Amino acid sequence: MTKICIVRHGQTDWNKERRLQGSTDIELNEMGELQARQARDHLKEGEWDVIVTSPLKRARRTAEIINEGLTIPLIVKGEFVERNFGEAEGKLIEESRRKYPNGGSPGQETRSEVLSRVLKGIGEIQSAYPDKNVLLVAHGALIGILLEYLSEGEFVYGKTHLINACINTIHFQDNKWDVKEYNQTSHLSGV
Repeated sequence: MTKICIVRHGQTDWNKERRLQGSTDIELNEMGELQARQARDHLKEGEWDVIVTSPLKRARRTAEIINEGLTIPLIVKGEFVERNFGEAEGKLIEESRRKYPNGGSPGQETRSEVLSRVLKGIGEIQSAYPDKNVLLVAHGALIGILLEYLSEGEFVYGKTHLINACINTIHFQDNKWDVKEYNQTSHLSGV
């Protein structure tokens, strides 16, 4: 069985302001660094073989902090970059909803495009690390789209807000992925 523990990156200033980040490369803020350390302290008790991360600074820095407690190989994969929100990037979420009431600003990556590349990345992890325990650091929209697909609608993208530095776990067994937990935050103080 392959286990992937998917960690959402720590908080950024744009998360705090409720701005759409998408593929805009934003750094962690002080709270985000703390959340990454709390995730590290929680995850260091597990047995992990590799960390895979999005190349965006907020995810990569979260992965680096988590790896301080593990010192395992860290691999950057572009398949796990956040969904591109097109012209809505940088806008407040409420402003974006008013301007684009049907969702989808010009230039926005579709859910199916995101799902296609994240499934490709997950498949590559499964092929490269069968029967291993993998940490994956990624982004809220990307994780939400994946969880909705794998849970067959139990998790609903856009309805459940994934907390920064939350933990989500999927297992590959009997030729399919199953969602074991999502939005787990017991390791975070002040949530």
